[in-house]
Amino acid sequence: MIQRSVHPPQPVEITPPESDLMIVTLDGPAGAGKSTIARQLADRLGFAFLDTGAMYRAVTLVAVRNRGPWDDPQALAELARQCQIEMEGGRVHLNGEDVSELIRLNEVTSHIHYLADNWAVRERMVALQRAFAEGKDIVTEGRDQGTVAFPKADCKIFLTASPEERARRRVQELQARGEQVSVAEVLALQNERDRRDSTRKVGRLEPAPDAIDVCTDGMSPDEVVEQLVEIVRERMQRTDG
Repeated sequence: MIQRSVHPPQPVEITPPESDLMIVTLDGPAGAGKSTIARQLADRLGFAFLDTGAMYRAVTLVAVRNRGPWDDPQALAELARQCQIEMEGGRVHLNGEDVSELIRLNEVTSHIHYLADNWAVRERMVALQRAFAEGKDIVTEGRDQGTVAFPKADCKIFLTASPEERARRRVQELQARGEQVSVAEVLALQNERDRRDSTRKVGRLEPAPDAIDVCTDGMSPDEVVEQLVEIVRERMQRTDG
């Protein structure tokens, strides 16, 4: 279970953009269904959608191809600075190459923490995220969108589910791709990732103080989206008023 930290978030030192447009942040732990829900929410609202996890996976793919060096944070940061990432129509292009499927490989997943825990890499990613959001109504999902990337967002949602529910969903997703894993295996890896995500020094996983907590246990994706649409619309009315 993710607990609210008593420590304030550690924001990247980049001034958030001032905008009258609507930014909806959707944060939460792995397996909570953020990407799917956020994409559907953006479609319902007619907003742009940003999958920040795909951005970190893209730079991790570069590092995997480069074989690290995993013990050299500065070298990894330089790799990230050289990456050109474009996201459109649900596809991810890295330096002109469509890597939408490649970034989901287990080798990328197992190495992503080297990039996610790197201050300079996160600084680069946050800058790219803010550039992508400029001039748009947008739904953006990740780990630190409401605390670091967009601390002044109009609507912040922290989406979660019980560890067992999240592991079960992940197993179904992997099996649909032909990977055979057990719930126990996925749960163990997930618990370790939760621990790492919620204790990292940079961009750690925690709800923003003004985020709305939504637990999705026992809810279908459609039911979750409906609830979030109502939350966003209420915030839009409040902002307009």
